[in-house]
Amino acid sequence: MELTSWAVDRPVNSAFALPQGFRGRLAGRFMLWNDGKQSDVVRLLDPRPGSRVLEVGFGPGGLIRRLLARTEVALVCGVDPSTDMVAAARRHNRAGMAAGRLELRTGTAAETGYPDGHFDHVVSVRNVALWPDLEAGLRELHRVVRPQGTVLISWHGGTDPNRIVRNFRLPDDKLARIQDGLTDLFTSATRHELTMQTAFLAVR
Repeated sequence: MELTSWAVDRPVNSAFALPQGFRGRLAGRFMLWNDGKQSDVVRLLDPRPGSRVLEVGFGPGGLIRRLLARTEVALVCGVDPSTDMVAAARRHNRAGMAAGRLELRTGTAAETGYPDGHFDHVVSVRNVALWPDLEAGLRELHRVVRPQGTVLISWHGGTDPNRIVRNFRLPDDKLARIQDGLTDLFTSATRHELTMQTAFLAVR
């Protein structure tokens, strides 16, 4: 299935963009292995004990698993456009589901389905360039995070990217568009170079 993207001038036809079927499951396995190592993202997000976190585009749930195991957040919620990934993330996080600390549903950055100011933190890892409408997504994340809450958005890049990551880096004008969009909506927006990701942290 081809998707449109604000970041490129052509349709996106990738199993990583909307994981479905056999190719989607293979992409999910890779994402699960990779996303489980997001220690630098968790450090930058720095979720408060007892807080509520929303992940946009959670894939098979690797970062969710780390948040539930390594932090004291009260609740992690997630939206992902792929029903296959929703099912996979639920399987990989059965304990969190059973404990009432995890809620997953289909949705997108532009349409999360959650109320205004519902979250203390929102995080989106390596999927912002796949959103059809950047500004609509940023407005929605601003809406669902509480005042003084934080939004973290990252994409491939960073201080020590491997060859695969380098192939997916966004040009400077696209990165500037993300930061400018956040600056227009939020009280502050800062850029951070993690090991293999470029991240933007915004405070409402």
